[in-house]
Amino acid sequence: MNLHYPSLHRILALPGSLRRDSCNRKLLETASRCAPPDSRIELFDGLAEVPLFNEDLESVQPLHEGVRRLRKAAAGADGLLIATPEYNQSMPGVLKNAIDWLSRPLPDELLPGKPTAIMGASTGRWGTRLAQAALRQTLAATEALVMPAPTLFVRDAAQVFDDAGELGDPATRESLHELLLAFSLWIERAGTTASPIAARGTSNSHASSSLARPASDQ
Repeated sequence: MNLHYPSLHRILALPGSLRRDSCNRKLLETASRCAPPDSRIELFDGLAEVPLFNEDLESVQPLHEGVRRLRKAAAGADGLLIATPEYNQSMPGVLKNAIDWLSRPLPDELLPGKPTAIMGASTGRWGTRLAQAALRQTLAATEALVMPAPTLFVRDAAQVFDDAGELGDPATRESLHELLLAFSLWIERAGTTASPIAARGTSNSHASSSLARPASDQ
């Protein structure tokens, strides 16, 4: 009898805020505690050490330690889970900077074909809708494989987390659970193997190699 045991999905969680008590960090911490049995979510806590993107730094060896750690963590992950705040109707600069570094061929491209899910929390009424739209646009340029649905826009975040940082709102918790289950299936269907170079489809005639290098100063 041949028994099939599902592989463990390694998911790298990227908080789009550096603030210690960020509600998006709390959202990812909750996700790591209620991940599906076939998934392991690890929070990346080093975005503050990643320098502003500068092509001059690419030729410096060894590569900056903050960049090296970020890229190594992303390369070893089967998927990326990003939680973004909304600053001035868009995503924070620290998150855009991380994506710019991940999009570069140093020497391998990490984002093409990488299963990615996004969500976000805000103390306002709109729940990061504009930030997530901007993030999807940027990730499309990198050719990451972004899960289209379900979505999670957490509004009035100060009311859904308690003083201990726990996600106490049952409806939000259920929505998070549904997103994580869907993302596990998304990774499974993508067939990713945590390779530094993800498989890239060749049937999209409108795609060009320049899309994988959005951070370039060309």
